Amino acid sequence: MKTTESRTARAAGKASASLSSSLSSSLSSSAASPLSPREGAAVELRNVVKYYASQRALNGVNLSMAPGEFIALLGPSGCGKTTVLRALSGLESVSEGRIEIDGHDVVNTPVNKRDIGMVFQAYSLFPHMTVTQNVEFGLRMRKVDAAGRRRRASEALDMVGLGAFGDRYAHQLSGGQQQRVALARALVTRPRVLLLDEPLSALDAKVRVQLRDEIRRIQTDLGITTLFVTHDQEEALAVADRVAVMREGNIEQIGTPEDLYTRPATSFVATFIGLSNTLDAELVGSEVQVLNAALPLLGTGPADGAVTAYIRPEDVSFASTGIPATVVASSFLGSLRRTQVRLDSGELLFVQHDVQLRPESGERVHVQLLGRPVAVDARA
Repeated sequence: MKTTESRTARAAGKASASLSSSLSSSLSSSAASPLSPREGAAVELRNVVKYYASQRALNGVNLSMAPGEFIALLGPSGCGKTTVLRALSGLESVSEGRIEIDGHDVVNTPVNKRDIGMVFQAYSLFPHMTVTQNVEFGLRMRKVDAAGRRRRASEALDMVGLGAFGDRYAHQLSGGQQQRVALARALVTRPRVLLLDEPLSALDAKVRVQLRDEIRRIQTDLGITTLFVTHDQEEALAVADRVAVMREGNIEQIGTPEDLYTRPATSFVATFIGLSNTLDAELVGSEVQVLNAALPLLGTGPADGAVTAYIRPEDVSFASTGIPATVVASSFLGSLRRTQVRLDSGELLFVQHDVQLRPESGERVHVQLLGRPVAVDARA
């Protein structure tokens, strides 16, 4: 058993080193992409409804994408985000509504006529074909001549840092390398819309971050309108121009990552994006009264009265005096530490702070709210 594990570890190490090497080579090359950039298409979903039998999966989704924009669809499993992507691609029919690309309704247009590139979680490479042959496949279907196919496949592989891997087969590549081949295959046809369906979820954490950033660079270079489906909020916030948060077939809120984090429109967005302390409070005009403090209201709120306040852990700090509490647990998160405390009144509160401060479980402390604006929702 130990021998098998050590062989597996060595193989994984070699694959990781190989991928890191190709990433470094790609990142150190010219920022300009070898593939000729095209203006991305404008995309519009208008009141799109999708039924599966009697189950309504999409509830009149509206989404506008500007040419060259990168939008992430974010939400829990089963919220409808992949259904939106598949409807846009043509892999799923829609029950109602319009899907427009550059102003043309494509609801009845087949997949291969929509000028769309797609990358899925499953790499779906042809095992009997080399890397180059896999990348050329879409061009072959479009009747591009052999010389043109080789040139464009070579350009696409160079763009994703795999120019030296053209003669290999899928089983000779790491997972990250296979996903890069899938990306090159989607881009080689020079589509005006790129759809990414959780393409990084099967990769380890370090490779995910590297490939995520590389996808964003390539997308920016080529100017492709891109829809990126993910359940990972860090990925969505890191790469997207705007993020659309979905829940139960609806888009709850769409905005820049900063807008979603600092100005959540609903309680679902406030609790789904990042971490929030959820506390009972009272709204009086433009002030939120919570934990004996009066905080400014963020945006607009419900009618005066009982509300739920959403306070970010970074908006709470330890102090020499303030609200007495007892440390429950403290977690080291690399560049910061997050500590949970229990107030004497019973509420649990997260405090985000410098790693140099190391509270111990059971330690008596004081906390204070920093007075920053707070989002609220009517208390159920």
